[in-house]
Amino acid sequence: MSKILNVRLPDDISSRLDFLAEKTKRPKSFYIKEILARYLSEYEDAYLALDRLNDRNAKYHSTEDMEKILDL
Repeated sequence: MSKILNVRLPDDISSRLDFLAEKTKRPKSFYIKEILARYLSEYEDAYLALDRLNDRNAKYHSTEDMEKILDL
Protein backbone atom coordinates (compact mmCIF):
# COMPACT_ATOMS: atom_id res chain seq x y z
CA MET A 1 0.00 0.00 0.00
CA SER A 2 1.25 3.48 -0.73
CA LYS A 3 0.34 6.85 0.70
CA ILE A 4 0.13 10.30 -0.77
CA LEU A 5 2.23 13.04 0.78
CA ASN A 6 2.01 16.70 -0.15
CA VAL A 7 5.25 18.62 0.20
CA ARG A 8 5.91 22.30 -0.28
CA LEU A 9 9.31 22.85 -1.88
CA PRO A 10 11.32 26.05 -2.11
CA ASP A 11 11.39 27.48 -5.64
CA ASP A 12 15.04 26.63 -6.25
CA ILE A 13 14.63 22.96 -5.34
CA SER A 14 11.41 22.72 -7.31
CA SER A 15 13.13 24.19 -10.38
CA ARG A 16 16.00 21.75 -10.11
CA LEU A 17 13.59 18.86 -9.77
CA ASP A 18 11.58 20.08 -12.77
CA PHE A 19 14.76 20.34 -14.83
CA LEU A 20 15.93 16.84 -13.87
CA ALA A 21 12.55 15.30 -14.59
CA GLU A 22 12.31 17.02 -17.96
CA LYS A 23 15.81 16.02 -19.05
CA THR A 24 15.44 12.40 -18.03
CA LYS A 25 11.78 11.96 -19.00
CA ARG A 26 11.00 10.59 -15.55
CA PRO A 27 8.35 11.89 -13.16
CA LYS A 28 9.39 14.09 -10.26
CA SER A 29 7.92 11.52 -7.88
CA PHE A 30 10.50 8.99 -9.09
CA TYR A 31 13.35 11.19 -7.88
CA ILE A 32 11.66 12.10 -4.62
CA LYS A 33 11.15 8.42 -3.82
CA GLU A 34 14.73 7.59 -4.81
CA ILE A 35 16.17 10.35 -2.65
CA LEU A 36 14.04 9.37 0.35
CA ALA A 37 14.94 5.70 0.01
CA ARG A 38 18.64 6.54 -0.22
CA TYR A 39 18.91 9.05 2.63
CA LEU A 40 16.14 8.23 5.09
CA SER A 41 18.15 5.50 6.82
CA GLU A 42 21.03 7.94 7.35
CA TYR A 43 18.71 10.35 9.15
CA GLU A 44 17.23 7.50 11.21
CA ASP A 45 20.73 6.39 12.24
CA ALA A 46 21.75 9.93 13.14
CA TYR A 47 18.72 10.49 15.35
CA LEU A 48 19.14 7.10 17.00
CA ALA A 49 22.75 7.99 17.80
CA LEU A 50 21.67 11.37 19.15
CA ASP A 51 19.04 9.71 21.36
CA ARG A 52 21.66 7.37 22.73
CA LEU A 53 24.05 10.24 23.44
CA ASN A 54 21.30 12.09 25.29
CA ASP A 55 20.30 9.04 27.35
CA ARG A 56 20.91 10.02 30.97
CA ASN A 57 21.13 6.37 32.03
CA ALA A 58 23.77 5.46 29.45
CA LYS A 59 27.07 4.17 30.70
CA TYR A 60 30.21 5.42 28.97
CA HIS A 61 33.61 3.75 29.03
CA SER A 62 37.04 5.09 28.29
CA THR A 63 39.42 3.27 25.96
CA GLU A 64 41.35 2.06 28.98
CA ASP A 65 38.17 0.70 30.58
CA MET A 66 37.25 -1.18 27.41
CA GLU A 67 40.73 -2.64 27.11
CA LYS A 68 40.41 -4.00 30.65
CA ILE A 69 36.88 -5.30 30.03
CA LEU A 70 37.98 -7.02 26.79
CA ASP A 71 41.29 -8.17 28.30
CA LEU A 72 43.36 -6.49 25.60
